[in-house]
Amino acid sequence: MLSERSNVEHMPEDRRTDVAAWLRAQPALSGRSPSLDVDALPDDPVVLFLDWLATAIDGGVDEPHAMTLATVDADGLPDARTLILKDVDERGWAFASQRSSRKALQLAAQPMAALNFWWQPQMRAVRVRGAVMEASAAESAADLAARSAASRAGIADGEWTLWRVVPRRVEFWHGAVDRDHTRIVFGAADGGWQRSIDGGKG
Repeated sequence: MLSERSNVEHMPEDRRTDVAAWLRAQPALSGRSPSLDVDALPDDPVVLFLDWLATAIDGGVDEPHAMTLATVDADGLPDARTLILKDVDERGWAFASQRSSRKALQLAAQPMAALNFWWQPQMRAVRVRGAVMEASAAESAADLAARSAASRAGIADGEWTLWRVVPRRVEFWHGAVDRDHTRIVFGAADGGWQRSIDGGKG
């Protein structure tokens, strides 16, 4: 396998001397957005998320349930990794891992997180931000039991943990080739949701 340095050395000269220009030359916004009727949006972000997720699945988007989870470490530095969404309902967006993992230790110290879904072929993204709550032991055990036998091997009792991001803000980004993107933002307010829609370049 080539080292990172070897890969750089094998780049064409123009890439090595002007990385910014090389990056600008890469395709962007190359997907095709599904139709969006802003006058028919639901009042609940979970309903809209499930609709967009179903559209991504029906459209053949690869691994549409993959998401980036961002936490904060003890030094206040953001930390991010890709996980699989386990569930979503009125309680929040669920994910799981071992209690001894780095993400688990960060969440124990700072129980806040952000999620990001990116469905490139459809030029859509969803961002979720909020507090993180640990699910019950029974729910965590049920999630572990649903995994394959091979993936359960070596996990001690009580080690597998299910968490939920309880959203304070959920943003739906609907891209456009002309960059007239649409942002649909749900903010938690008085036990419900306040929705706003923003369109424009950027």
